[in-house]
Amino acid sequence: MKITKVNTLLELMQAISENMPQVLEIETSILSPHSITLPEGYTLTGKSKDSCIMSFNNSDGFAMTRDNTISNLTIITKQTNRAIYTMCGISDMGNIVLENLMITGQVSIISREGTDKINLIADQLHITSCDSRHYSEQPQKYGVNVYQGALTVYNFNPNENSLIDCRLTNISMGFKSAPVIGSGIFVCGFGDEGGKVNLETLTTGAVYSNGLLPFGTADIITAAVFIVYGVEAKMVEHHGELVTYGVNDMVLDTWGKVHQWVSHNSIVSYGPSGIGFVNFGTVKDFAAQDITTYGLGARGFNQYDGTVDNIKFKSITTYGDGSIGIQVSKPIGNMTVEENVTTYGSVGNSLVKGVLTELAANAISIKEGGKVDSLIIHGDIITHGDNVTNYALEGGEVKKIQIDGEMIVHGQNSKSSTPQ
Repeated sequence: MKITKVNTLLELMQAISENMPQVLEIETSILSPHSITLPEGYTLTGKSKDSCIMSFNNSDGFAMTRDNTISNLTIITKQTNRAIYTMCGISDMGNIVLENLMITGQVSIISREGTDKINLIADQLHITSCDSRHYSEQPQKYGVNVYQGALTVYNFNPNENSLIDCRLTNISMGFKSAPVIGSGIFVCGFGDEGGKVNLETLTTGAVYSNGLLPFGTADIITAAVFIVYGVEAKMVEHHGELVTYGVNDMVLDTWGKVHQWVSHNSIVSYGPSGIGFVNFGTVKDFAAQDITTYGLGARGFNQYDGTVDNIKFKSITTYGDGSIGIQVSKPIGNMTVEENVTTYGSVGNSLVKGVLTELAANAISIKEGGKVDSLIIHGDIITHGDNVTNYALEGGEVKKIQIDGEMIVHGQNSKSSTPQ
């Protein structure tokens, strides 16, 4: 394949105008006042992503068509723009490959009606800054809308035969105390019916996100990592910390299907109603290290819909009023906590299916409709707040329970219930 060296915008546009598949090798930094569409079969690469920077000062960045690769570059747009995005109306986009990129702006891989097939391979992407709140395509269910992410993979085509296949590896977002705005990583199909996404693998480093939602918002949520409906994920694995900062900013959330989900580092949320892991989908095996939440009504783990077969945590700690440690409202399989489940809060408001609801910061709450095949806590169950219960069986059922540590209550008018 022809290799073309590129040092100016004019050289880049001339090579693109040839409309002949080739490798365009960027050798310096280039500024463009307009977006650039890569024709079918074109590869764009840099000699070094540290010195080869493509900047777009007034527009989106690169539009992908079919069988395109972008690699070894830094790409900068305004954080409200799309640094990389897919064109509409191309039936089969072939292989879209993104490798070793530093990005300011959104990476938006969206298939709309007319696009039935995309095979996406993304590796070593770091999105430094992005604001994805204003994009209008948003999934809706359970009384809430979800903001898109800095990395958005979205099959918005209702055709039941449409499909995005993807492998997303070594993905990271934002910086500590400098998160991306909106969701972090967002993967979504058209709905429970219609266009699907087959997520073969998702591996991440650290992800930092903040939805910047006003306090009291009840109908919009975000997440650091959101596997939405219409998605079947085989493996999701996190090798860095996952942190959210704002109102209704879940850390991990799914409405889809995940076979295996593993987090090797801490899961932290600072904002009100920022749940550590909330499951509305179907998860086979889930394992996480410490989950810590600080905000009002920010629960540690919540099983709202669907189920999880096997789930394991190292520990769960919540600090806010209304912040339950573990809440189960649907049948699940086996749950294990290696260390303690601890809550520090009392009674407060939390977002429940799009409604702000008053909850007590119970350590464990099994609601009506919730059933647990086995619950094993190797450490202690501890509450510090007033008017809470460390183990609240509220119409639900736990078939087998094992508490190796102590049941400890510190607050006034709080209860310690002995599991049966």
